[in-house]
Amino acid sequence: MTSIHSICVFCSSSNSVDSEFQNVATDLGRRMGRQGIGLVYGGAGIGLMGCVARGVHAEGGKVLGVLPEFFRKKDIEYLDADELIVTRDMRERKAAMDARSDAFIALPGGIGTLEEAMEILSMRQLKLTRKPLVFINTRDYYRSLMDLLREMVDLRFAKPETLELCAVVPDPQSALDYICDYAPKELPGKWL
Repeated sequence: MTSIHSICVFCSSSNSVDSEFQNVATDLGRRMGRQGIGLVYGGAGIGLMGCVARGVHAEGGKVLGVLPEFFRKKDIEYLDADELIVTRDMRERKAAMDARSDAFIALPGGIGTLEEAMEILSMRQLKLTRKPLVFINTRDYYRSLMDLLREMVDLRFAKPETLELCAVVPDPQSALDYICDYAPKELPGKWL
């Protein structure tokens, strides 16, 4: 069992998504706040990002936003963040989020969310991190991604153990339970 102080959440900044996705993001934030788990995230106040941040704050939790400088010009930052780190670029942003978090959750999102989660999955495969990665599969959003990972294994582009590098769960409480109970397994390396 791991001691979890903060979780990095990757998710959409779109305000256009269905309210079901927004409700799940808010629920995740509230549950994190109630459990005393701080949020580390991309620093925006819009979309699912804003929902999860406001959810954490609604339950008295701490919010750390990490925003690249060029996003500040777009006036999308979450001004109520307890701490806001401004980075030079996206790569520095991801490194800062990784350094400040104990685990990762991916809510549904777009290309940026997918890119962030895939980098963590790759780091897990290369044994550069042992921090858990969980996908919350609202409305079966990540089914196609998991099908693709299984196809990679079937076609021998990846080892079967690749499927054990992350978890896919139906809801926020399952994600938090997985992370709080997480005990890293020793898996073979990429080339062994």
